[in-house]
Amino acid sequence: MPPATYDDPYGPDVLAYNPHPQRPRSREVPVELGMVLEDVSTGWVGAVVHVEKSGGMHVIVLEDRRGRRRTFPLGGGFWLEGEPIIALPPLKTSSMKASQARAMTTPLGRRLTNSGSIAAERNVPRVARASRLWVEGKHDAELIQHVWGDDLADVGVAVQMLEGVDHLGEILDDFAPDEYRRAGVLVDHMVHGSKEWRIAQEANKRWGTSILIVGHPFIDIWQAVKPARLGLTHWPDIPRGEDIKTGTLRYLGWPHDTQADIARAWRKILGAVNSYKDLEPELLGRVEELIDFVTAPGTH
Repeated sequence: MPPATYDDPYGPDVLAYNPHPQRPRSREVPVELGMVLEDVSTGWVGAVVHVEKSGGMHVIVLEDRRGRRRTFPLGGGFWLEGEPIIALPPLKTSSMKASQARAMTTPLGRRLTNSGSIAAERNVPRVARASRLWVEGKHDAELIQHVWGDDLADVGVAVQMLEGVDHLGEILDDFAPDEYRRAGVLVDHMVHGSKEWRIAQEANKRWGTSILIVGHPFIDIWQAVKPARLGLTHWPDIPRGEDIKTGTLRYLGWPHDTQADIARAWRKILGAVNSYKDLEPELLGRVEELIDFVTAPGTH
């Protein structure tokens, strides 16, 4: 809930000051992962799954027992174990880092995945769907698997590589998508008028609603990682005609002469990604859209 914008003689927390002595006063409590809180104004009850600083203020994400989430500003207006509290940032901010996303749990002890969803409980391996996801290359596939791997395993969706969008037509010819056997494709640098855009247009004309081709605006999947994760303010602009990976490493002053140099750099970049929060929203939305498309009711 946004903070009140009117003059309130009792302050922003209706429980922090109370003229009736028989009612309890709010106490200050640093939040912790898994702590179950109730937001007084909405009645929302959920476990703490994330705390972060946004727009100059700390916000808290509460997940209810159905896996739904809502975000609230830290401060007054919460109940903890039947008592009013003023929720404070955690004592050790590092304990709330996204690097512990795999260790986060819900009130029922359910693990959260790197994509922020509740990890499924599986006793037997999931049979792979006929529907598939394709990405352009190895780094794309590794990043998708790193963040959404648990979710994809749960729904039985395999991620395969195009080895370049130029091969999309022949791959779809072999796969032969239809209404029930769908193909979802993630393309780099999908901007109007680009080569990638033209190839996608041709594929859409032929295969229609049995395929979904979406893209992000980044020239390379590396740029979908928030630059701050590497200590950067922005990814460098590489001159047209220069290999994007080699040029990026040259700009950063990292070794860039061999394929091994590029591989080591990618492992460093991928290692900086702890959860979905370390990726740009232009990629997040597209991947979620593709997963929904290939797992829609009636698909195989």
